[in-house]
Amino acid sequence: MSSVRTRRQAAAVSTPKTPSPAPRGQVAMNGNGPVHGSAKGEKENIFLFWPNIIGYSRIFLAFASLYYMPLHPRTCSALYSVSCLLDALDGYAARYFEQSTKFGAVLDMVTDRCTTACLLVFLSSAWPRWALLFQGLISLDMASHYVHMYATLSMGGSDHSHKSVDKSRSWLLNLYYTNKTVLFLCCALNETFFIALYLLSFSSPLLSPSLLQVTKPDNATGTLHAGSSSPSGLAASLLMNPYSAGALELARANKMDSFWPWVIAGVSLPVMTIKQILNVVQLVKASRWLAEGDREARRAAGLPRSRKTK
Repeated sequence: MSSVRTRRQAAAVSTPKTPSPAPRGQVAMNGNGPVHGSAKGEKENIFLFWPNIIGYSRIFLAFASLYYMPLHPRTCSALYSVSCLLDALDGYAARYFEQSTKFGAVLDMVTDRCTTACLLVFLSSAWPRWALLFQGLISLDMASHYVHMYATLSMGGSDHSHKSVDKSRSWLLNLYYTNKTVLFLCCALNETFFIALYLLSFSSPLLSPSLLQVTKPDNATGTLHAGSSSPSGLAASLLMNPYSAGALELARANKMDSFWPWVIAGVSLPVMTIKQILNVVQLVKASRWLAEGDREARRAAGLPRSRKTK
């Protein structure tokens, strides 16, 4: 009897148990827990993630605002503002749908830099006396973010986010990138200041709405007089061609009320100044971070080599 029991126990030990099939729709992943999906796995289309679709919408709105920029300040400002406000929505969508991607982060930053640069280019032509300042702001913005991104990838690694700035490096940049309220206000009011300057370029005190008045004598289709504009046919042709030489001046003849643009510019000016200071700090800190890496690399390579003096 004991021998039979011994044989049964040996058979139970030697015979492997057949694993129970996993529930339908689940795949076992080497002890890391079940993963829902097909056995082969689905190839995700990163380009069609919701945050990236919002990013494409921002680009479309930005191009539309550039088309209306020479002649239609109200339409341009509305389109440009919506494009900037969507910058906050794509981040929320990335967190909500768990679709944070490196491509989305690059798309967001490139869109921000390009739209701001395009607006500053127009301001350089609208305010030629301050063109050098606007060109400097474009250069500072591009250089600051490029060096910061390169330093983050080079020194922090590919998995290190450009928004992960340690307090030991810069408490100011840490506050800027980690506090969503500070980040939103700085970016939004920075763009608001430039939009206000754009609106002010259509509020020239040297022009009057009377320039749009057309005088038509009884015996002619229309003649030009001092203080009056060209006939409506010529005005219409100018409006149809935003690249004509007189298009900007004709649009300025619609003399906008400059009160609110001045108020908006005055309120947003301090924050715009802070944003430019942040760009300078970011450029300096990123440059120093790269220099630290260069020193470590040279030390590891045994540089500088001692030269024998004759």
